[in-house]
Amino acid sequence: MVSRVRVWLNRTYAENVFFMDQLRRNPSDRAVEIHATHGDPDSPVLAAADTADLEPEGLSPAAYVEYALDQCARRGIDVFVPRLHQEAIVAHCAEFESAGTALLAPTTEAVAVFQDKATAYQAVESIGVPVPPWRRVTDAEELAAAVEELEAAGHRACFKPAAGAGGVGFRVITRAPFSLAHLSGFPSPYVPLDLVVRAVREAGEPVDWLVMPRLEEPEVSVDCLTGRDNRIRMAVGRTKNGRRRGFTLHEKWLEPARRLAEGFGLHFLSNIQFRMFGDEPVLLDVNTRPAGGLHQLSLCGINAPWAAVQLALGEDPGQVVPPFLGTDYSVVAGPRPVRAVSVPQQRAEERAPVLPAVPVDSVAVSAGEVLPL
Repeated sequence: MVSRVRVWLNRTYAENVFFMDQLRRNPSDRAVEIHATHGDPDSPVLAAADTADLEPEGLSPAAYVEYALDQCARRGIDVFVPRLHQEAIVAHCAEFESAGTALLAPTTEAVAVFQDKATAYQAVESIGVPVPPWRRVTDAEELAAAVEELEAAGHRACFKPAAGAGGVGFRVITRAPFSLAHLSGFPSPYVPLDLVVRAVREAGEPVDWLVMPRLEEPEVSVDCLTGRDNRIRMAVGRTKNGRRRGFTLHEKWLEPARRLAEGFGLHFLSNIQFRMFGDEPVLLDVNTRPAGGLHQLSLCGINAPWAAVQLALGEDPGQVVPPFLGTDYSVVAGPRPVRAVSVPQQRAEERAPVLPAVPVDSVAVSAGEVLPL
């Protein structure tokens, strides 16, 4: 009898409820039990899991590693998918392996390279993958100079934190003065340069931003699955152009993604994003974790989360190739249940209580689902 597989996702984003759904609906018909932890008692991943704990707040990275090792031992975790404190956790990979837990995560070196976008851009340029022009800025004068340089070359300037995930902190610079136009409709990423310069000057401390041209669509996110042998098993591009989403296997996107995944030890699931700079695809970002939209590959007949778990367990799935490319689609919000009772936040020194499987509340939160166009 094939034993169950116990998988843990720590403090992950709401969309990974679909990651969990796919693990349970795996084509091997293998029993999967999912453990989830989070700092927010209303996270939908806690309601979607078979067992769940609230994470203590305020733990240092080293203390969090000890917490994680304890979770793996107490819960009998076979595969751990770390998001929070990924760098500290992968540095202790041998300890997790000794405890019988495989980490579904890249190498320590890969996490270190790609957690800082400036370091990442320098590294990928060295192997011939194109990146957009960029400047790292720390104060108002450097910011203004970088914006003027880009505008003089005919580009619209934007900035984002040198470290960070997703679009958090991304803004597009405009020279238009602040007016009611900025207060009509929905909030936008456009910010007047004079207000940004003033805010940086008044902050009294340095910023750490990258200034670069506003890149054009399509945006292509290549989901990769790579083994510990640095050999890629899957590379499929998801395209985004306005509301329309789709899939691609075009080599102009896949070839540089393979080069990065195999060359930098991006083991297991990674997500490599490109946009257009003029007529050339350039690297936008590298995520050393499963993408929130990874489940969308199910529209191509792929169960990427399960293939990754198999690989982590030493059960090589071989080459994961989509049997077909799904139709174009759009992403809409849909309800997911939360737990019936919200447990108060814990102090760092308190052990988080186990959240038992209880009936869920009628209140729901939104997570992205896909609909064909």
